[in-house]
Amino acid sequence: MKRFIKILKVAGIGIIVVVLCAALWNYPKLTVLTGYSAKNMASSVFVGNRSYEFTDAHDNDFAPVNLADDEIYLEEKAAIASVFGLKERKAIYRKGVGSVLIDDDFDINAPYLIPNRTKSKTNLPFPYGDLPQKDTLFSEIDPDLLKKGVAFGFENIDVSRTRAVLVVYKNQIIAEQYEEGYDSTSMFLGWSMTKSVLATLFGILEFEGKIDLNQKAGIKNWEGDDRNKITIDHLLHMNSGLEWDENYASLSDVNKMLFEARDMTLSQAKKELVASPNEVWNYSSGTTNLLSGILRKQFANDQEYLDFPYKALIDRIGMHSMLIETDMSGNYVGSSYCWGTAIDWAKLGVLYLNEGNWNGDQVFDSKWVKYVRTPAPNSEEKYGGHFWLNTGGYFPDAPRDMFSLNGFQGQRIFIIPSKDLIIVRFGLAGEASFDFNTFIKRIVTAIE
Repeated sequence: MKRFIKILKVAGIGIIVVVLCAALWNYPKLTVLTGYSAKNMASSVFVGNRSYEFTDAHDNDFAPVNLADDEIYLEEKAAIASVFGLKERKAIYRKGVGSVLIDDDFDINAPYLIPNRTKSKTNLPFPYGDLPQKDTLFSEIDPDLLKKGVAFGFENIDVSRTRAVLVVYKNQIIAEQYEEGYDSTSMFLGWSMTKSVLATLFGILEFEGKIDLNQKAGIKNWEGDDRNKITIDHLLHMNSGLEWDENYASLSDVNKMLFEARDMTLSQAKKELVASPNEVWNYSSGTTNLLSGILRKQFANDQEYLDFPYKALIDRIGMHSMLIETDMSGNYVGSSYCWGTAIDWAKLGVLYLNEGNWNGDQVFDSKWVKYVRTPAPNSEEKYGGHFWLNTGGYFPDAPRDMFSLNGFQGQRIFIIPSKDLIIVRFGLAGEASFDFNTFIKRIVTAIE
């Protein structure tokens, strides 16, 4: 009996040791978990105008983020998250620049700049104004098939977790549906769709003759080594050759940047080359934030930098709900943090479908559309200039000329020039749980 008790004690100690080792091993990862929960809670409440209860039940309810406990402070406009009291992280909201995850050294009382916004009421229907669009009948559209195609997006809602579907044909909204709790005024986080927004700003600068995409990136700590050969073009195509780990399941480069870095534009800049430019394609959120830093250097001061996305693009085409969040150092987080309504996100698709022309205002050169749709070297024809492509038939039942803005958890804007069609989808599940190929096919078939 004594021997049995001794064995139990040894086994118990062994289990405790294993648990402690596992806890210590995963402890650094908790900063990502609690950081995500706090940041998403603050943004959902103060940018997305959702309640704490709604966000907790519908935005932060998936594993392992649901392990975190969140607290919201409405007067302070802040959110704090922890896991069993460990790795507490705080995010605060600042008007005009959204919510930001902060560290212990961040001065919440320090003054900060906010972008200047303009909103002019236009007596035109969608997409160019605020009036309801005119009723238009398209004989080539099968309304029953279209309805079924949109409904497919909401099937098995507990799995697909679709929140919004919007279909635009020939500049007209022909279908619009939202899951319960969301409507046309709901704000949606685009995640990596923000990358395409950031890239568009470079297209505008190029059109204005203020930047050359073939010029060197101009990063100071690259002077004197082979990284000095990297151009803006290489970065836009994710072909820089720089080391980067875009793994969201570990304490990787992307997670360290999004949940620890004060200045996210530096994370990629510090990396070494693993290949020459154009030799290896490697998707990198760090690259986009590096581009945000390069963008900042194109202006005489920080106010001009903050104003530019809104003046040159967002407010210019009436995406007035849209907001890009900044990091602790005041850089736009071009990789991940842009919010807007489904309708406003669709307007960006309209701009690209019309090759940069917005009701007579040429925002960027039509050649820019060809540029973003040209496959990057070694990308297997699935990626262009910060846009995703179907050139190689990744979606076999979708038109090959389709290109798209893609974001985490299945945020998508599909642009199909040959069909004069845009399909917008927001949700909380990506390709592992949602059949985008069939979804696109059904909607396209309804118009054929």
